[in-house]
Amino acid sequence: MFRPSRRPVAHALVGAALLSLACSAEKSAPPRLTRFEDLTALFAEWRTFQRPVRVNDVPDYSTAAMARQHEGLAAFRARLAAIDTTGWPVNQQVDWHLVRAEMNGLDFDHRVLRPWANHPSFYVTVFDEQSDQPAREGHYADGGVELWQHAFPLSAASAAVIDSGIRRIPAFLEQARQNLTGTSQDLWNYGARGVHDQAKLLAELGPKLAGAPGTLAADVLKAKEATEKFAAWLDAQAKDKTGPSGIGVANYDWYLAHVQLAPHTWAQETAIMERELARSQAALALEELHNARLAQPPIVSSPAEHAARFAAGVTEYMGWLTTHQIMTIEPWMTGALRARVGSFNPGPREFFTEVDYRDPEVMRTHGYHWFDLGRMVHHPHPDAIRRGALLYNIFVTRTEGFATGWEEVMMHAGMFDARPRSRELIYILLAERAARALGDLAMQGRGFTVEQASQLASDGTPRGWLSMKGNLVRGEQHMYLAQPGYGTSYVVGKLQLDLLLAERKAQLGDQFTMKQVMDEVNAAGLIPASLLRWELTGKLPADVKAMLDAK
Repeated sequence: MFRPSRRPVAHALVGAALLSLACSAEKSAPPRLTRFEDLTALFAEWRTFQRPVRVNDVPDYSTAAMARQHEGLAAFRARLAAIDTTGWPVNQQVDWHLVRAEMNGLDFDHRVLRPWANHPSFYVTVFDEQSDQPAREGHYADGGVELWQHAFPLSAASAAVIDSGIRRIPAFLEQARQNLTGTSQDLWNYGARGVHDQAKLLAELGPKLAGAPGTLAADVLKAKEATEKFAAWLDAQAKDKTGPSGIGVANYDWYLAHVQLAPHTWAQETAIMERELARSQAALALEELHNARLAQPPIVSSPAEHAARFAAGVTEYMGWLTTHQIMTIEPWMTGALRARVGSFNPGPREFFTEVDYRDPEVMRTHGYHWFDLGRMVHHPHPDAIRRGALLYNIFVTRTEGFATGWEEVMMHAGMFDARPRSRELIYILLAERAARALGDLAMQGRGFTVEQASQLASDGTPRGWLSMKGNLVRGEQHMYLAQPGYGTSYVVGKLQLDLLLAERKAQLGDQFTMKQVMDEVNAAGLIPASLLRWELTGKLPADVKAMLDAK
């Protein structure tokens, strides 16, 4: 008996189903957008989404809240991918990559770093000193209290601003006990020190609040007590925290390419740091030979001498920049540097004080940070994406790298010709940056502890100035452990500056001037050094393209 085939019907049903799915996918897929305004609108939404939700005014970093945030990130990444940048000018294409890097940073936080679960210092929220970076170095919870922004005795307005952050500390630290489930030994132990420091800071703040408006004094006392109890809890839990803290080479490579936008791998950066350490140590030896008959500069030894020599150092530095047409100089710049010279410290001296007290002009070159921050105030970038600080310290190869590079650039430009012994200080500074970067790389890729990385950095720094007896060496390595790629950014960014100067010199020929190039750098804003090269040359370098194309 003949039976008609059912296959056409089945095929029709399958085809209809596939068509239905395709239509559904088309409806759910983000629309293809082509305007730069679409990117800036998405950026505004993204920045709101990136901040944690608040429950009773307390940022929520609970497991459930973080899971919801990570799940919601996928939609933002899809919307960004749907923006077609074809035909956009280079600076707008760069902005697209900046937004992508921020989204990658949040993804990396959720997949790998999880600072809210692994790092007790994440919950430190009171700060009495301004960072020299566009945003505070490392990972910290939303809603920090920046005491340095307020003058004492406090006005009613300042007291209210400070209290809005202080009063949430007890509940926030109670939440932290539930969130902190990590087992990373060094992150836990060194992070706990930051919490102890907050308790001391709040204790010192209390006496300054006599007569302060509102309930601030009482709230500071409650916050101090809550912080002390939290610190004690952290200490009690420490015995159970025995796990490693590094993220591994594969994760480090992903972070460099997709978040920090540094066009190198862990292995390449290790080779770079070893080369720069050897170069700086060799150059120092030759400088010492060349200068052997010259006396070492006297060390600042009194408050009066500190005031006089540091004031003279700022004056001479700013005069040199002006006379040699290094960049456009504005009236506020001198004051920005003078405000950061500090006061005399009788000792014991840490590394940077050893340098500073021998020639106060040397570290004023690294004070390029204060020019960067000043421009954010005096010349806000017209582009909303660049106007404030990029998230996840994405700016560090530009800010830390160019400040570090500027030390050697100014030396080669002749600023220390009259003081040859100061050239030695420049190479000592570079050696210290390379040595501590090797500590960063060893912790993340070789399983070094903070103590081992600190010893590595100390051993590589000339003259014993980065002493294991001080606090600086371990403090730096702890920060680099918590924030991958930060320790290497000083030298990586410096090398990007070298490449940029070389590329612009090749383009401009005899028309090249430092003033033109540095004015271009400053106008572009605080973006990763690799993208700065692309934007200012108009050509996408092969190493940068490979980084941006990385999967």
